[in-house]
Formats: sequence, C-alpha cells, structure tokens
Amino acid sequence: MEIWGWSTMLQLTVMLAIIFGLGLVVTLVIETFRRRFNHSHLEAHPIFEDPNSLKQVKCPYIYDPAEKYISLIVPAYNEECRLPVALDETMNYLEERARKDQSFSYEVIIVDDGSSDGTRRVAFDFVRKYKVDNVRVVLLGKNQGKGEAIRKGMLHSRGKLLLMLDADGATKIDDLEKLENQILAVAKMEHQTAGDSSDGIADIPIVAFGSRAHLEKKALATRKWYRNFLMKGFHVVVLLAAGPGVRDTQCGFKMFTRAAARKLFTNIRLKRWCFDVELVYLSKFFSIRIIEISVTWSEIPGSKVSPLSILNMLWEMALMSLGYRAGIWKIRNRGL
Repeated sequence: MEIWGWSTMLQLTVMLAIIFGLGLVVTLVIETFRRRFNHSHLEAHPIFEDPNSLKQVKCPYIYDPAEKYISLIVPAYNEECRLPVALDETMNYLEERARKDQSFSYEVIIVDDGSSDGTRRVAFDFVRKYKVDNVRVVLLGKNQGKGEAIRKGMLHSRGKLLLMLDADGATKIDDLEKLENQILAVAKMEHQTAGDSSDGIADIPIVAFGSRAHLEKKALATRKWYRNFLMKGFHVVVLLAAGPGVRDTQCGFKMFTRAAARKLFTNIRLKRWCFDVELVYLSKFFSIRIIEISVTWSEIPGSKVSPLSILNMLWEMALMSLGYRAGIWKIRNRGL
C-alpha cells in the first residue's frame, strides 16, 4: 500500500509538472505573438505640458529632424528621494557646458514609469525651474518597465545624440563626454565626416555603451550576493541570446546617434530588465557599430533589482529567443 501511495504521488507530481510546463509554453507563445505588433501604439504622439503657462507642447518623433545637440532620457519609478540629487548634478553640468559653448543645446526627458510617490512632482519642479524647452516629462500612467520608459523617451526626443541614464546618478554625468568623443571619433574615421564631425552625426548609426567591466572584481566583493548571482547568470544568458562582444550590457549609461536610436527603439519589444540585451541583438542585426567605454560608477542605495528579477529576466530572454528565432518578431527598417 505504501509503495502504491508513493507511486501515485510520483505520477501526480509528474503530471502536474507536465501540465505546468505545457501551460508555460502556451503562455510564452501567446505573449510572443501578442508582441508582434508592439509598434502600432507608438505612432501616437504624447503631449508635453508646460507647468508654467499650462499650455500643451506637441511632442516630436524620432523620424523628425534633430532640434537639439543632445537628449538625456531618465526613466524614473518611485525615485522621489534619489532623483533630485541626480538631476541637480545633471542640470549643473548641462547649464555650465551651454554657457561655455553657444552651439551646445540639450533637453532632459524624465519618463515617470507609473510612480506612486512624489516622482512626478519632483520632475515638474525641474520643468518649472529650467523651462519646458530644456526639461520635459512623459507620464506612462502605470508601471510598464524600464525598457518601455526609455523607449518612450527615445522615440520622442529631439537630439542628434541620445543618452539614457539612470535616475540614481550612479554614473558621473560628465562621463557622457567619453561616449560622445568616441562616437565623434568613429564617425570621423569610418565615415569621413569633414570639419566639425558633430554636424552630420545624427545620420550615422553608432552606439556607445558605458561599461563597469573594469570594476567587476570590486563589485563582486561589495555587491549583495543575489545581485552577483543575477549578473553572472545573466552574462551566460546574454552570450547565448545575443552573442559575444559586449562585456557589460546592463550599465544604464548608453549613448546613441539619432540614426541608431531610430532603428533600435522602433523595434524593441522587451519592456523591463532585458531590453539592453535586445539592443545588442538588434545592433548586430543592423550592423551598427558598438563601442564599449569604461565609466565611473558607484553603487547607490535603493536599487530596484531584487531576487525576483531573475524570473523576469529568464522570461524576457525566452520571449526574445522565441520571437526572433521563430520569425514571429519581424524587424522593420523604415527609410532612414
């Protein structure tokens, strides 16, 4: 009787595992197909509101000509405490550079990813202080993920160069010059841009990834164990999904020319932690030059990464692998 009982329990366990596995596969396939047409809702232009005049300012689109030299896209989810410090440092740098160089123009786009704290209030305080031409806020309404927040900001920016950076200020803002200078150098060398290489930089697809790979040993010693586990496992998944070539895909400090952003952010489907990996995959698909550059980085308390993030990472990697390898996700290349 006891043997029969154990045998029955084993059979039930196997059956439940099979049902769960089949359910997971079906859900994966359905979600992959659901994201085939993720581009359609992005064509509608949101409206920026000027809190000083209460007038609406129509938002540009990535296919429009550049109006600024650089756009900085800052995704923010419940960043009421960390955002003010990071934005103060960022705005001080940008304002000082604009005073020294009359040709330098900028905008900062803060994308509030459905925050439930005072992030929206903090963001609009900066719009009031620096005017809507220099600082703008995109409200997503509900939380959709860092990848979606950055995509929305990128698609509605005005810069020749577009920089994504985290709301915690973990990377020193003046390190953007490292990425900028490398992009300009590559453009001048490979595309023979004449004179001021920044003139035609918007039309040359180049990507510069900030990298913390040089800090890996120190990070392993100081970072929480689950974040080390996530990063090590993630490196293996990245290698399988997107191939070699980029040591640190997850640094939140990346710069794109307008042409590169146009190709990449009209195609990405992943909404949360793994969208960076999809950017690598798409860059390789389009043969966009990727430059990896060491940046100054420090751990800032309050990270949104948790042990549960690994489940979302695995889920998004599975979606990406199935979507592209099965030909379900089509990559579009509208005239650039």
